[in-house]
Amino acid sequence: MLINFFSFLRFPILFLCLVLAGHAASAQELSNSPEQLYKKYKPGSTQRMMMTGKYAQALFFNKQEDKAIAILNENIAYAKKEPDGKYAAYLYIISAINYRLLDNVKAYENASRLAQFYETKTKDQETKGYVAYGIGWIRARNNKEAEAVRYFLKALSLYEKAPNSESLNNRKASVYRELNSIYADWNEYQLQEKYSKLSLEIALQQKDPMNLFDSYMAMGYMYEKRYESTDNKAFITLAESYYLKAIETYKANKARMPIPSTLSFVAINLANLYLNYFPESYRDKVLYYANLAKTQGTATGNHDHAASANGILAELALQNGHQEDAKNYLMTALAESEYNNIEDPQVKLSIFENLSQLFQNENNFKEAIFYQKKYIETFKQIYDQKNTALGKRLEIQYEREKQKQQLLRLQLASEKQEQRLKEMSWHSLQQAQKLENLELTKENQFRKLELTEIENSKKAQELRLSQLESSNRKREVDLYKARVDYKEKINTFYIGLIASVSLLLILLLYAYFQRTKGIKQKEKLHLLEMDKVIQDSKISNLTLMLEGQEQERGRIARDLHDGLGSLLSGTKMNLFLLKDKSSDQHQPQIERSMAQIDIAVDELRRVAHNLMPDLLLKYGLQETLMEYVSRMATPTLDVDVQFLHYSNQLPLESQLLVYRIVQELVNNAVKHAAAEQIIIQFIENESDYVIIVEDDGEGFDIKILNHAHSAGFHNIRSRVEFLKGTLQIDSQIHIGTNIEIKFPK
Repeated sequence: MLINFFSFLRFPILFLCLVLAGHAASAQELSNSPEQLYKKYKPGSTQRMMMTGKYAQALFFNKQEDKAIAILNENIAYAKKEPDGKYAAYLYIISAINYRLLDNVKAYENASRLAQFYETKTKDQETKGYVAYGIGWIRARNNKEAEAVRYFLKALSLYEKAPNSESLNNRKASVYRELNSIYADWNEYQLQEKYSKLSLEIALQQKDPMNLFDSYMAMGYMYEKRYESTDNKAFITLAESYYLKAIETYKANKARMPIPSTLSFVAINLANLYLNYFPESYRDKVLYYANLAKTQGTATGNHDHAASANGILAELALQNGHQEDAKNYLMTALAESEYNNIEDPQVKLSIFENLSQLFQNENNFKEAIFYQKKYIETFKQIYDQKNTALGKRLEIQYEREKQKQQLLRLQLASEKQEQRLKEMSWHSLQQAQKLENLELTKENQFRKLELTEIENSKKAQELRLSQLESSNRKREVDLYKARVDYKEKINTFYIGLIASVSLLLILLLYAYFQRTKGIKQKEKLHLLEMDKVIQDSKISNLTLMLEGQEQERGRIARDLHDGLGSLLSGTKMNLFLLKDKSSDQHQPQIERSMAQIDIAVDELRRVAHNLMPDLLLKYGLQETLMEYVSRMATPTLDVDVQFLHYSNQLPLESQLLVYRIVQELVNNAVKHAAAEQIIIQFIENESDYVIIVEDDGEGFDIKILNHAHSAGFHNIRSRVEFLKGTLQIDSQIHIGTNIEIKFPK
């Protein structure tokens, strides 16, 4: 009895079939000539954009990947100009899927991010669902099945909200097949059955033979696996019925089935089913379907199918006592597997083990030892692969733990930053309280001084009254002592006079100093007011200058678009009319002229857009800078923009200034520094905004910049001054430049 290894061949084939069916451009559509449908519509039309996905995928599956990517990029440029973001989102997610098949990680991650960005700019639920499906498709191929399921379920919920359309059911069926494949790997038979039946319902409604075939195969395979885990005879009967329906679908629609190998595929599954799970009375059916798979696999060049069929025939021959025939079938299976280079080493492992056993039964120990060595080598290969897979799983687990640690560090840094802000706020309150206390102390001292002055004046008056009373009593009582006391009275009078004059002088000096202090304070206030007037004048001049610049930019942009754009369009129309009337020898020159006019019009639009970014007025600073960065990025230049804690509360006038500053800095880095990477950060703090622009260019000497008369940096400083901000430049030769701008809220 041979070891039943040939079922290994069926699993990857089923998976490949499900993957191909999950694309919008199915193999059936290839026969409808997507190229003709694509060229039927004019460039830039929405019909051509929607047809681009099918045409690009048809090119991709016909090994024309470069042409497919070029077609996508050409139409993405048109789609980005549309106010509705559904066309750009649709084309970007198809690009992401194609880049994932090419294992271009950076490209498919960037395309996925842009697809999600443009998906937010449309209300079309079907497009939103298709973007979610594409991201789930990529997650599934990156072995992130749980995330993939979440995106697939999100896609289904969005599809339920979408109005019915020709493509909606196809897209639903694609999601069902993906969920079916994942739940099959997880042995979740109930969920697998649910989505298999939903996919079959759609296929029956649409009467699409390829989708029907795939659905019947998925249902049959599901019930076969359920029988293996339960031994319920009803399941194996259901598996047989669905495989037979797949055969009937192929035979009834042979001309419409684009993949001939599908017949050998279902024949192998039926042969294995009858061989392993049905009585010996079904051996004729095993032989029939094994020969059918062998013939069809050889005819279509699917050597893995032929290898599987020969293995089944070898087991039948051995059961019938034909050991030599079994050995010949095994040798043929080995040749077919070598020809097709089957990736699963389990197949060759089983072939080598069975050949070694057959030669041992014949006492041909030399051949038996040879195939036993082959078996050991293959087993070691499988063991190494398992160790590698285990290492990859451990590496993925390590990366996940590393990401968790990074998240904890970021949370800790955020808490520390929040604590610092609280401490700064507390210190600010303390300083304000101290200032208020100083003001109160100053006021109390001033009031005490006033009370002291009043008390001194009162005491002086009381002293004068007392002196007068004393003088009167002395005159009444001691008239006879007038002469004697005359000098004493004069002395007393002079003492009082001196005291009064001294007190008066003190009061006058105090008033003088207070007046002098008040005059100085008024002078300081006057100087402050003058500085404020000068500053307001500068700000007013800067405002008028910047408004004038923006108005002039807008006027130039409109003149270019309305004047020169219309002139170029008219010239192109005249050339088009002239083309029909000119001779054949002038046709190439006219076509080249029209192509050059198209290039001029595109360049004109780009210049007009840089002069007056309409996107800023519609969507704000964040979206405008992201769109600007995507336009500036090239294969040799990587430009990235990051917004941290941005609440989108910056006034439009300040947004325009920030956009011009960043635009000037990026242009300087590209033009003068020959930078390969530019990073832009816009950070919103509690009390101010920070702009950081870094590049890895040639750098420059800051001392030379301070003495040079650079118009670009003059414009930057003027705008920073208008924002009441500060500018710091750190540049090192051959290392790069870091420019930081801060301005208050």
